Amino acid sequence: MDADLLCTALEEDIAGKLQGYERRDAQLDLIRLIVRSFNEDAVVAAEAGTGVGKSFAYLLPAVEFALARNKKADERIVISTATITLQQQLYEKDIPLVLSALGKNVKYVLVKGRGNYLCRRRLADALMEPPLDKSEYKELCSIGEWSEQTKTGSRSDLFFLPSPSLWLRLCSESDTCQGIHCAHLDHCFFMALRKEAADAGILVVNHHLLFADLAARHEGAGYESAVVLPPFTRVIIDEAHTIEDSATSFFSKSWSRLGINRSLSRLYRNTAPGGRKSVQRVKGSAAARRKRRTAETGLLLRLSGGFAALPGGIPKVISELRDAAGAADLAALALCGDEGFFRLKRETDADPLGILRQPLEKMQRSIGALVDQVSAMIKNADEEDPAIREINAILRRFTSVAEICGSFLKFDPGINKTAGNSEVFWFERNGGYRDDPWVTFTITPVSIASLLKEALFEANKTVVCVSATLSTGGPVYSAGISDFTDESSHGHSVEYNAEKAAASFRFWAERTGAALARREFLCGVFPSPFPYDKRTLLAVPKDAPLPDSSDYRIFTNHAITELVRLTGGSALVLFTSYQALRSAFEEAAPVLESEGIKCLKQGDDDRTRLLRQFLEDKTSVLFGTDSFWEGVDAPGETLRLLILCRLPFKTLKDPVFEARREYLENLGRNSFTELSLPDAVMKFKQGFGRLIRNSSDYGAVVVLDGRLLNKYYGSAFFESLPETKTSFKEFDKVLLDLERFFY
Repeated sequence: MDADLLCTALEEDIAGKLQGYERRDAQLDLIRLIVRSFNEDAVVAAEAGTGVGKSFAYLLPAVEFALARNKKADERIVISTATITLQQQLYEKDIPLVLSALGKNVKYVLVKGRGNYLCRRRLADALMEPPLDKSEYKELCSIGEWSEQTKTGSRSDLFFLPSPSLWLRLCSESDTCQGIHCAHLDHCFFMALRKEAADAGILVVNHHLLFADLAARHEGAGYESAVVLPPFTRVIIDEAHTIEDSATSFFSKSWSRLGINRSLSRLYRNTAPGGRKSVQRVKGSAAARRKRRTAETGLLLRLSGGFAALPGGIPKVISELRDAAGAADLAALALCGDEGFFRLKRETDADPLGILRQPLEKMQRSIGALVDQVSAMIKNADEEDPAIREINAILRRFTSVAEICGSFLKFDPGINKTAGNSEVFWFERNGGYRDDPWVTFTITPVSIASLLKEALFEANKTVVCVSATLSTGGPVYSAGISDFTDESSHGHSVEYNAEKAAASFRFWAERTGAALARREFLCGVFPSPFPYDKRTLLAVPKDAPLPDSSDYRIFTNHAITELVRLTGGSALVLFTSYQALRSAFEEAAPVLESEGIKCLKQGDDDRTRLLRQFLEDKTSVLFGTDSFWEGVDAPGETLRLLILCRLPFKTLKDPVFEARREYLENLGRNSFTELSLPDAVMKFKQGFGRLIRNSSDYGAVVVLDGRLLNKYYGSAFFESLPETKTSFKEFDKVLLDLERFFY
């Protein structure tokens, strides 16, 4: 592949189709690095600042390679993104533009997880046993009509957002899929997608799907055949700073009361009080069937021909399992307390499980009894019967839950000190501030580096990882290419080139396993072309208290109110805790709204709708926490003031993060400098990046955390940012500087 030819194609062919195109040397250098990774079968880590144009920088080599692959089935390219929004943009806009400009044709397919697609068989089952809830029944009828018209069966093409509980009952699932035995196979939406994907040169997926595929392959499915995705050997990962978090969820094991109850309801559910009546088959419309449907339904009743024929012990053991799951949930909620999570660890001689032990033991016993009784009931049934296949899939899920419960019961804190074989046993409250919260029980690997090394970085010929934030080691704002390996860490010796650039990627590379792979590792930092030094003011009040000070919250709440009043809105305020957000909102909102500034708060509405309101009202202010530190794209006058209330260090009590810190300390390493600080720097850069989204944007970033100026590690945050105007003065003088900057 010739990099110079692709750079010429960008400047001569694609540039004419892009409004306001400007030559960017950083973008051309990034193309050359990615081409090198394809030519040399290498791993790449590239930090491309906002505005570099990283999408086109990797799409050009991807398309060129796909054209030259000569239809080799395993040589397809997977492009993975962290968000469905970017996935849609690549598929609907960017790839067609590149192909049109080049006058080429490559088959490319958008692939989403099978849970996004309607299952015709499950829809038919639901119409036979429609929900009692009137709103869900109306939705079900609408989905039934839509299923006869849609070409994709994708939930995103549905003209309304269905209730989560109904969609879970209707969507495609791998372990309940009937495959070639399904009566609806010829018209299956997901199977049609798989056929399309198998013949494509480029697959556009999201991280959720990519790591589901990699986890299955690593667990034994292999790399030569189709699993979640068709086989592939080249991977491009956009928004690669999220790799560790995305992969961790797929190498974890978990269960919740909601999941247990959902599966039990599929087997057998008593939806209303009253006597036990048998289910009778009725003729007529779905509405008529719904009207005459009795209170007890489910797969087991359908198979047995009614309640009277159902083995008597099954309803009892199902009830016992529901009760055991509820008791475990209540015990875990009590242990979560105000923090919302709990990690098993033995600091005394007390039983680390405490009040959880008895409910988990009951869970195991109830699952064992249920699996035994249902298996006995269906032992002579036709294994190819769709209902039998689905029942067996549900029993496998319950067996997996029992194994997780067993692991919790056998928990040994000593294993957390064993390098390379460490797991975190923890649970977390879900449901926010709902009246009926629930707990998710999870077992998470402390480190996924070795898993990703094998499943991703060593299993594929080319792996390109790009993001606006990957480096942490200081201002390496030049396009440098480096081989990232060293003898002491990895047991083999390759000399460094551009050593400073390599060191700046060390945190990300070690956390994700890229540094462990015996591969050529190339990295580079490609700076944003935006004029931060002229159009951005970075302000830090010298009199801002430290976060552990009793005056900190008073200062912060007052400062937020005054700062947003000064700009008249157009502000995004980012917090590291919801409690701090709520406190600031309660003080600032009455004042700001009295002056015509609309105040939006995370938690009051769906994230997408909140962002839409924020973008539509240029005088509004949005208060957000963790998820709003990235993925917010608000160019122009919508966002002129960004307030970062606190440096985004993860709480030391976070179960997985705490275990990862302990893991490093047990190896004799410094967990603050090797984990907490670089992790916070990357998050800080993500937050900072919300402000300037195009070359004409301008605005101010105000950090209300005294540690930035008063702690030795503050320089690490400053050095991670591009050069800007600055104001490091007392708060009153910062306000004056902001007024001069804006007005």
